Parts: sequence; structure tokens; C-alpha cells
Amino acid sequence: MRVITQQKLGGPDVLTVQDRPTPRLLPTEVLVRVRAIGLNPLEARLRAGEFPLLGAPPFILGWELSGVVEEAASWRFRPGDEVFGMSLFPRPANAYAELVAAPALHLVRKPPSLSHAEAAALPIVGLTAWQGLVDIGGVRPGDRVLVHGGGGGVGHVALQIAKALGAYVITTAGPAKREFVEGFGPDEVIDYTQVDFAEKLRDIDLVLDTIGGDTVGRSLGVLRPGGHLVTATSEDDAELIARFAAAGMRFTGIAVDPDPVALRGLLELIEQGRLRVHVQQTFPFEQVADAHRRLDDGHLQGKLVLTP
Repeated sequence: MRVITQQKLGGPDVLTVQDRPTPRLLPTEVLVRVRAIGLNPLEARLRAGEFPLLGAPPFILGWELSGVVEEAASWRFRPGDEVFGMSLFPRPANAYAELVAAPALHLVRKPPSLSHAEAAALPIVGLTAWQGLVDIGGVRPGDRVLVHGGGGGVGHVALQIAKALGAYVITTAGPAKREFVEGFGPDEVIDYTQVDFAEKLRDIDLVLDTIGGDTVGRSLGVLRPGGHLVTATSEDDAELIARFAAAGMRFTGIAVDPDPVALRGLLELIEQGRLRVHVQQTFPFEQVADAHRRLDDGHLQGKLVLTP
């Protein structure tokens, strides 16, 4: 089988296609013939050595996949089943490959209404948004929710989940993404190039942050007393935790977990027509360096996908 690997840290051109033996299954795993692979900004940082999660090269990137079960060492699936999910995160899952051995528990069946590209694009952004809004945030009908970065991967999914939960949803976006973001139904869109959200907003029940930097600290002033900020960018920031606690607010940093129950919750919203994931562009396996250059450029609308 072919895999995409790297022998050293660096720019997109360190990624190369190589032949490797087919992985051997362990009990409870399935072997998936991969049809699509979701790409994430974290993988570009790992490739470049900015974040040492996988240790030193050589390694194979990737966690999100959609494909067809080829072999099964688990009762959960049979050969021929179409499945998708986020495998093993944050441990190496080796998803940049034509064949992937994955824990069956980390996968769910792909419905016919979802293409392989859409399915591969969903898990990390969908689970991050679900866990932030539902599991941690406990968003209820009528809550005022602010989503920072509504045009990004997590952001555009979070807008839709928050609306499905009955919240009044506000988001920030630049002018280039305004029309894109409005298509997902937020109640307000704030152009951060023209308006300071920290001056405009008050009495927010929950802020979901996907931007980081000073956006997190500046969001403190928009929360109602006892309000909650959930961020996917500052998981263990003791200073921020103390600052929010001193102001009577809650601060939670999250790292996404594999969660088949939440994936099924996302699928229910998709089947109801209340959630869709936007694939901005797909790249063939051989153009992985081009795909990573696009990741490095940033300012994505939705997700990028790789197809073996």
C-alpha cells in the first residue's frame, strides 16, 4: 500500500509517497480501505516541528478517515461496510495511507447521504464543536452563544450545532467570509475588521473560541456573570483559568476526544438537514504538498480533504 510519510521536519515538500506493508490487525480493530482523509492545521504544525506530539520523524500524519472495511477483527463491522471517524487521537493513527488499521470503537457507519469527502472532513471539527457546546458548555435553548472564527473548520460546524440547540448565535468573521458564514444561519455576524466584539457584546452565556491569542482574554468582558468560555486553543493556561475564576467566570480548554456517541449525534443533525460540513477543496494523494501549502496559508473556509 501507499502511505504519505516524512523523514525530517520542514515545509510541505518533506511529505513523500512511499510503499509500506499492509498493517496487521489487532483484536477489536478493522482494516479500512481509505477513500478520503481529512486535513487539519495541527498536522501542518506537526509536519513543521512546531508541536512535538508525534516525536521525531519518520512518522505518518492524520487521524480523520472515511472508507470501506476490508477486514474486521471486531463484531462491530463487516467487510464492505462504509465507515468514518477519528482514530486514536492524539496517538499516531497513520491516516495518510491507502489502508488504515483503526479501533472499531472509533468509527461509525457512513450514511449514503454523506460523501466520503464530507465524512472525512467531519470528525475533528464536529467533535470539537459538539464537545465544547454540548458536553462541556451545556448549551440550552435561548442561550446567547458567541463563536469566534465562524468561517473556519470548527467554527462553521459550531454555528449550526448551536442553532440546532436553540441558541441565539453570534459569530465573528472577516469580510471575505461573511457571505459564507451567513449561509449557516447565525443570528449576527460581526466583522472583526470593522467592529470590536469586546465593545459591542455583553451578556453572552458561552463563548466558543477557535482563534486563540488575545481573543481569549478579551472575551472575558462579554460574558454574563457566571458565563463560560470554552477554547480549543489554550487547554492548560493556568493564568487564564485563574483570571476567569477571579472574575466569577468559567474557563475550559479542550482537546478533542474520539467519541462515537457524539459522532452519531452529529449524524442525526445531518440526517435532519440541520448540519452540513463544507469541503473547500480536495487534493489527490500525490498533491499532498500542495494541500499542506494551502493549510499553511490559513484562512480556510471549512475543510481540506485528501483522496488516495
